[in-house]
Amino acid sequence: MRILLIEDDDLIGSGLEVALRNAGFTVDWARDGQHADLALATTHYVLAILDLGLPKLSGMDLLKALRLRGDATPVLVLTAKDTAADKVHGLDAGADDYLGKPFDLAELVSRCRALIRRSQGRGAELISWRGLSVDPVAQTVSKDGARVPLTAREWAVLIHLLTNAGVPQPRARIEESLYGWHEEVESNAVEVHVSNLRKKLGVDVIRTVRGFGYIVDKN
Repeated sequence: MRILLIEDDDLIGSGLEVALRNAGFTVDWARDGQHADLALATTHYVLAILDLGLPKLSGMDLLKALRLRGDATPVLVLTAKDTAADKVHGLDAGADDYLGKPFDLAELVSRCRALIRRSQGRGAELISWRGLSVDPVAQTVSKDGARVPLTAREWAVLIHLLTNAGVPQPRARIEESLYGWHEEVESNAVEVHVSNLRKKLGVDVIRTVRGFGYIVDKN
């Protein structure tokens, strides 16, 4: 799952980037509002983490522009302005959650997961599917009660397909969820990861949609 981090402070941004990657997310980091606006207009993200005090385009103006063009990407506002009035203003402008600085990294990651879960219509973090038990927090997968080891990329493909169950996913969209800006897209990577997942979890877990991509059917 791919997140856009929008933060101009290098120290805060680098700490957040590491924490989010350790939590299993693919992270793009934009350091100004204009760069972030372009990224949001051209790339699909499951979440944006938005600082309000940005150069070139303020976080509040970016948020308003995002909502005006009908983009429903969940947004967690992260800012030093954390009075009740500031929070009301941010939420009314279209933010989904609001966290003041300084903040606890574990709490921020937990809020990110909650926002993504709600946007995907899931009531619980644990995902159960035909004998599979997938824990996004622990980043573990079990089949019929037995733990199945997956690589980071295999995990990312499985999570992407499971959280979009019932909706065919183009190969390009799956690649988009796997690779950030500074990562090279490996040739035939999606096909290789899908093949490995079928070997580990069962051939019927992921179905090929000929000429389009892949799908995990709904339960």
